[in-house]
Amino acid sequence: MALPGSRSVQTVTVDGRSLRLSSLDKVLYPETGTTKADVLAYYAAVAEPLIRHARDRPATRKRWVHGVGTADAPGQVFFQKNLDAAAPAWLPRHPIRHKDHTNVYPVVNDLATLTWFGQIGALEVHVPQWRFGPHSAVGNPDRMVLDLDPGPGAGLAECAEVARLAREILTGMGLEPWPVTSGSKGLHLYCRLDGKLTSEQVSGVAHELARALEADHPDLAVSDMKKSLRGGRVLVDWSQNNRNKTTVAPYSLRGRFHPTVAAPRTWAELDDPDLAHLDYREMLRRVREQGDILAGLDPDPQDGAGTGGAAGSAPDRLAQYRAMRDAGRTPEPVPDAVGASGGNSFVIQEHHARRLHYDLRLEREGVLVSWALPKGPPATPDRNHLAVQTEDHPLEYGTFEGNIPKGEYGAGEMTIWDAGTYELEKWRDGKEVICTLYGKENGGLARSGSAVRRYALINTGGSGAGGRNWLIHLMKDQSASASSAAVTGDGLAASAAGPEGFSGPVPSVDLPVTGNGTIGPGAAPDFVPPMLATLASATVLPDESDFAFELKWDGVRAIAVVAAGGVRLLSRNGNDMSLLYPELGNLADYVNAETAVLDGEIVALNDGGRPDFSLLQTRMKLTSAAEIDAARARTPVRLMLFDLLDLDGTSLLPLGYSNRREILDGAVSAPEDGHIQVPEQLDATLAEAVEASRDLGLEGIVAKRRSSVYRPGTRTEAWLKIKHQRTQEVVVVGWRPGKGNRASKIGSLLVAVPDGVNLKYLGRVGSGLTDRELAEVGGRLKKMARKTAPLPDVPAPDAADARWVRPALVGEVQYSERTGGGRLRHPVWRGWRPDKKPSDVTVEN
Repeated sequence: MALPGSRSVQTVTVDGRSLRLSSLDKVLYPETGTTKADVLAYYAAVAEPLIRHARDRPATRKRWVHGVGTADAPGQVFFQKNLDAAAPAWLPRHPIRHKDHTNVYPVVNDLATLTWFGQIGALEVHVPQWRFGPHSAVGNPDRMVLDLDPGPGAGLAECAEVARLAREILTGMGLEPWPVTSGSKGLHLYCRLDGKLTSEQVSGVAHELARALEADHPDLAVSDMKKSLRGGRVLVDWSQNNRNKTTVAPYSLRGRFHPTVAAPRTWAELDDPDLAHLDYREMLRRVREQGDILAGLDPDPQDGAGTGGAAGSAPDRLAQYRAMRDAGRTPEPVPDAVGASGGNSFVIQEHHARRLHYDLRLEREGVLVSWALPKGPPATPDRNHLAVQTEDHPLEYGTFEGNIPKGEYGAGEMTIWDAGTYELEKWRDGKEVICTLYGKENGGLARSGSAVRRYALINTGGSGAGGRNWLIHLMKDQSASASSAAVTGDGLAASAAGPEGFSGPVPSVDLPVTGNGTIGPGAAPDFVPPMLATLASATVLPDESDFAFELKWDGVRAIAVVAAGGVRLLSRNGNDMSLLYPELGNLADYVNAETAVLDGEIVALNDGGRPDFSLLQTRMKLTSAAEIDAARARTPVRLMLFDLLDLDGTSLLPLGYSNRREILDGAVSAPEDGHIQVPEQLDATLAEAVEASRDLGLEGIVAKRRSSVYRPGTRTEAWLKIKHQRTQEVVVVGWRPGKGNRASKIGSLLVAVPDGVNLKYLGRVGSGLTDRELAEVGGRLKKMARKTAPLPDVPAPDAADARWVRPALVGEVQYSERTGGGRLRHPVWRGWRPDKKPSDVTVEN
């Protein structure tokens, strides 16, 4: 997972900051050969959750400049609180004043800061349980922590036992505990607080809880720090709730000889007798597959749920702006206070800094909320540009033009590209802005199409960028005064050449270091497990005005990953299906981006133009190229796309469904032959949508909540599938010999569904299975034979002559109803599901 290239020194741009990275091949963990490049790539991949839990907290660093060493020769460690003079000027920071001195602490609020930490060998990040508030005020704790530290003769298993005991007490107090294995010896338990108690009060509560555990379980827990008392017991360390104490931040690396991390865990994991610490590779996989399982501990401050600071005081929105500028050295305005509220001005400034970009600023609540646009504002709806939110600027900046001196933040020439007023439609802080800009007749907007432009800014959360990455999208529906030239060939030419006033190639987008260790927009995006719908009936759907309706396609789910001009088609389990469907290999030609991740369904149509799952069956199990080519001509498939998950390296998962769909419409240009489509949503009521799908002979509809974010690999009620026929995916557990014409063949299959850790018997199915299918699967089932039944509840008549098999194959059946015991009445075989494994199967009522 090293950074690209083998050069010892590289200059990269992260979150718009220029960073010089050196000695990337230096080994920091000799036992595993883990290099500085690996460390930087790890922190880039976990930046988003790490920043969530470290944001606005003073960060103490433990640095191993020359690596952690070995047991025989440990590396030298530096414990650093104060920010030294060599730190970049842009690094966000806050002072803490003591009686005889002042320490200045960095705060880990962005990936650029985290990357700088990695560059200087700061492997561990430690933070307190409180955040800075307005004007660098020390806030009350917004969480409580118990550090469960095993003494000699005790280990993680004993820590987990104490954690479970503490959980009973904490939940009784109305607190939800979140476990984190520390990556060192023990385990941390966090609880979210409302910020009403002081550090002293929280420490008192934690101390009493530790004493209670010791009193009730004296052979297991101890609350006293004395080492002589800790043999075979777990210290419940309550002291880290002191305002001057810190705890290693969740997701931080540890400076052990093996690169372990402070890893959030589930309570189910704590029940595992083989519970162990996780290393950074395991954490990379978990974050990729599960996201931040600790997210509920620290709500995103952009959601208004943060704490800290004086009650009722307004935050100083220009604090970061002033901290990054020296009024004596830059001609930029540096006022003492924000301006008056109520204005609606905007400005777009052309900024010739280290790399040309454009700064969009919208007046709101006495400041200019600002975004850097590496490619300028888009001139056509089919091209979305990256917008990186920067610090709020003073209103006086709306008229600023001049040269920012070398050595100062943002050094370079600044000119006004366009300015005017804007009409606001929607503003959700940190999430979405929709507005119409009214520029000058001779301004940059007019020169590239129209002086009046309706834009949407949509927060994507970025890939570990602390929520600063947005997309700016030119809306398809422009205001009446917007020129149609915005979508003409002239508009396209303007977009391709960049905003007016810039000659030469379009400036490249500076993206953060990505999860796979690469830098820039061309890296292949990762597979995203698809979000799953829950079965529902039309009678239990919530307020239908909150939902959009799509037709349900009877096919195979596919995640399409587009990169480097090619495409990979992956099943819901991540299996590569690309070779099975070569006619879809030109998808990249119809996607208006360098890279993308799309969600859709592969379907085969019958002579009546209806999706037919049985036809698709003939394609799903082919292996030879000749057979695939013949089937391609005989049974071509189509790809129905209904979601967009990543575009040019920017994750769209945090966006609402309606926003993702609008971007999808502009990102894909469907070919005339229809083998790739973005089917339109149904402009209908729920009843009309259900009836329309029935009239078309389709399987049903999917209702999707318009505001729903995309939750990878999760079955959610934000998406509801409403089907005309009852179907159930099943696991084959055995078979019975046939009779009559099938005397020498398989007569029926015995099927079940997972029920917790066991299987629940559903019945036997023979209808719908062709002789050819039975013949083809017979040999395979016989190779999977086992002597005993893999489940306990098979009725004697069915089990009498049953042949049992290892439960590994998945199929799908249609049925009329269920019995009182949950078995299927009149099941009919629909086909095999090689795209699914038994753990994917759930009961569909």
